[in-house]
Order: sequence, then C-alpha cells, then structure tokens
Amino acid sequence: MNEAEIRARTDSYFNRTRAVVERFGDCRVTYAVFLRRPVISAPRLALDFVREVASQRGAAIEIDVRYPEGTWVGAGDPIFYLTGSMALLSDLETLYLQRLGPACVAAHNAYQMCVELPGAAFLAMEARHCAGGEMQEMMAYAASVGSAAAQREGAKGFVGNANDATAHWFGTEAGRGTMPHALIGYAGSTLRAAEMFRETFPDSDLTVLVDYFGLEVTDGLAACRRFPDLAGAGRMSLRLDTHGGRFLEGLDPAESYAVLERHAPGAIRRYRSETELRHLVGTGVSAAAIWRMREALDEAGFPRVRIVASSGFGVGKCRVMAEARAPVDVVGTGSFIPNTWSETYATSDIVEYDGTPRVKLGREFLLRKNGKARSGPG
Repeated sequence: MNEAEIRARTDSYFNRTRAVVERFGDCRVTYAVFLRRPVISAPRLALDFVREVASQRGAAIEIDVRYPEGTWVGAGDPIFYLTGSMALLSDLETLYLQRLGPACVAAHNAYQMCVELPGAAFLAMEARHCAGGEMQEMMAYAASVGSAAAQREGAKGFVGNANDATAHWFGTEAGRGTMPHALIGYAGSTLRAAEMFRETFPDSDLTVLVDYFGLEVTDGLAACRRFPDLAGAGRMSLRLDTHGGRFLEGLDPAESYAVLERHAPGAIRRYRSETELRHLVGTGVSAAAIWRMREALDEAGFPRVRIVASSGFGVGKCRVMAEARAPVDVVGTGSFIPNTWSETYATSDIVEYDGTPRVKLGREFLLRKNGKARSGPG
C-alpha cells in the first residue's frame, strides 16, 4: 500500500495527529493492541502490513507479540505491543486493526467448530459470502489458524477450501469441489450431472450433490450404483445441502425422531432450544437427515461412500451434530465468518510515551507487564 492509499483510507484524525507530531516533535510510543472478547490470536496479516509500511518508510519498529498465532487470548489482553516513532505509526492504526479483529474472531469460530466435530474434515466455503478479495484472504487465513489450533488437540480440522486463490493457507495448490446446483439443473438429472463430471474429470474423486430434486436417497444410491468402483474404493461422496424449507427425502418430524431414536436416543431426551431441535430433527441438513443417508448407504452395500454435509454449520450446529454422533465425514462451511461484526472491533491504545507509562483512565490493564502468554487455546 503506497502513501497516498494509506492517507486516503485511514481516519483523518490520525493523518492530522501525524502532522501535529511532526510539527511539535516526534516521540517514541508503544501501542497495546487488543480485542474486547476472547479470540484465537491471528495477527499475521496485521503485522505483515505494519512491517511492510515500516520498511517502505525506513522506520525501525519493535513488535512484542504476547499471544503467538493460534493461541487463546482473553478479553482485553493485548495480543501484541507495537513500539516506534509516533509520527510514522500514528496513521496506521485504522489499517492494521482492520486486518486483526475479524481474523481473530473467525479463527476462534473455526477452532470451536473443529473441536466440536474432531472426526470430521472441514472444507472452507466462505468465499461467496465475503465482501471482496481482502476479506476472502482474511477469512481463509483465519480458518487455517483456528484449524491448526484444533489439530494440535487431535481434530482433523480444515483440509482444504473451495477456491485456488486462498488454497495456500491450507497447504494445497488448488481449491476443491465438484458440482453446484446449477450443474444439476443444466444436466437435467443428478445422475447425468455425475456422469458429465466423471467424463470431464476422469481422474478425480467424485462428490455428488443430491438434493436438487428432493430425492437425496434415491439419486444418491443411483449414483453409487452407476459408479460402483469409485463407491467401493472410498473415492465417492454424497453431499447433502437440503435447504431449510423441506425435509430430506422420506423424513418428516415423526420419522426424524425415529431415526435418532435408533442411533442417538440420548440426543433427544434432554432440554433443547428451538434451534437445537431444528438441527436435530428439523428440516434441512439435520442430524436425522445425515443418519438416514448413512442408513440407506449401508443397507445398499455402500459403507465406504462418504457423506459431505453443508448448510449453516456454525459452532452451535457442529456441537449438536457431535451430541447426536452424526456420521458426517466432511463439513463444507463458511460459517466461521463472524455473525456479530461489532465483536470483531479491535482497539489500539498508546500505553507509553518515550518510555513513560501513560494510558487513558480505565485502560490501565493494558500497561505492559512481564510474563508469557498461554501456550494454546483454553
């Protein structure tokens, strides 16, 4: 980012602060940078930005990271301290905070989702919900940070994403995916879409989206029978993306309860909120829907065909799926994007001027102390 862009995009009072300091004399300051809610530390994009601008300006800075990437941070705990020339740092606050807060909250969400369903692999499918390329990069980075934190606790975590541009955050060169609903409509049938995909990409594993015609079980089994070698080799998956306006084929409220009674009776024998009940036995991709698809596949002789589930898999839904022991192999989700954007607001306060501790009243907790940060999520 060049100087003109920095000036245009930062808050004007920071530009004016820089001008005042340059006129009356520079000083060395230390900023404490924090969020007001617990998060997973994801400071790389913010710190890379600060380092890049400092290099462009020929400015020496010191960065004291108290919570390394992937560690749990308590509300109000400074993630890092930034020290340097006030004249050269004062106009960067707006821009590095933009790169910090949303990433930390999204990383926390991704971490929670992965630890709730440690046996499932996750695919990041957030790109279509992002407000442009910068947010897309930030959210993919955040998911990779939260995933890595969960993987250290034994979860499978995020194994890939849906597009090439941000695949590097997940250690891959390309995004993953087979077919959207549009391809099913184009083909005229779920089976024909699967055949078209197979003819076009003969060396790829096959994931068939099965909810377009409301015949998830029927169309899913037809695809398995069409490609028995893939199904038998564990190279085939059925993706459930049933929308919330209807039940999976063959289910209704009574049958949904019956499915869970067969497989996870404890999940429905306790107090549940309306949202939790919807995740368990309601419309859309419920725990009952996933169990019913698993039943149908096993009964038809396709135990190695995997189930991919998408549609609203945030932290709460992942937790309910875990309680129902839903046999989901892969979760496709972008629901680590923060729901309440005000929670992503990061703050930066100066806590030292030329080595003298000084901070506005009520923020004394930000003053730099000795000691180490926690080593991992708590």
